[in-house]
Amino acid sequence: MFEQFYIKKEFLLKKSSLLWGALAVLVVTGCTSKSQLEKTLADNPDIVFDVIKKNPKKFVEVVNEAVRTAQETSREDDAKEEQARLEEEIKNPKTPVIEEGRVIFGKKDAPITIVEYSDFQCPYCSRGYNTIKEVHKMYGDKVRVVFKHLPLDFHPMAMPAARYFEAIAIQDHGKAEKFHDEIFTNQTKLNQEGEKFLKAAAKKVGANLAKLEKDIASEGVQKRIAADMEEAKKFEFSGTPGFLINGVSLRGAYPAPEFKKIIDRQMASAGSAGDKKAE
Repeated sequence: MFEQFYIKKEFLLKKSSLLWGALAVLVVTGCTSKSQLEKTLADNPDIVFDVIKKNPKKFVEVVNEAVRTAQETSREDDAKEEQARLEEEIKNPKTPVIEEGRVIFGKKDAPITIVEYSDFQCPYCSRGYNTIKEVHKMYGDKVRVVFKHLPLDFHPMAMPAARYFEAIAIQDHGKAEKFHDEIFTNQTKLNQEGEKFLKAAAKKVGANLAKLEKDIASEGVQKRIAADMEEAKKFEFSGTPGFLINGVSLRGAYPAPEFKKIIDRQMASAGSAGDKKAE
């Protein structure tokens, strides 16, 4: 056993000397020795494993530091890309269709228009609903919201809820807005009770249920929802919620300060343009 131990020890020492010898060559001869070092390690991979075993704590520290650096670099790159996209869309905003008869939350002539692509059953859209309420409180009549539909396939009640909303809108925009609020403030009930809850919500907001039953399946309602989904696809919104703030996109359930950054920037630009015209 002692002999086996001695042989193993000698073998490890030999491998270590090979590694350090290769590193020494790299230092002395520069980049031309990189292939030599790679060959040495390729021929003797256990060298690396043995070094890790001898210094496990240091190895973990180095790996964690590398991960942190990579994450920071990735975040910085993402932030730069996002800023570049924002600048481009401020110069060349997207142009959604806002047809006559569309339900609008807020003052119709507000200077800031937020077009929202949403799914009544999506939990992130529920967050977006609360955020939009905050934005309305911040800006009042300066902001209006156009609610559009992007019901996702894996939310079985999203499409029926969208149809209910548009069918109620045919009757009364105010009732449609109340229905919208009722669904998002009680989304758990929608998940648990399905269409039973939709009917109860429609009744609660004062919709004519007999007319509602006819309009839900109407061609006009189906076409509007299909057009919303197609437009969302055109603007590359694949998930919900998605927003266009005077044509500048915001993808996901971002908090109110992110909306504020874009809105303040746009209002400042509009103010500057107005000042120049006045001159």
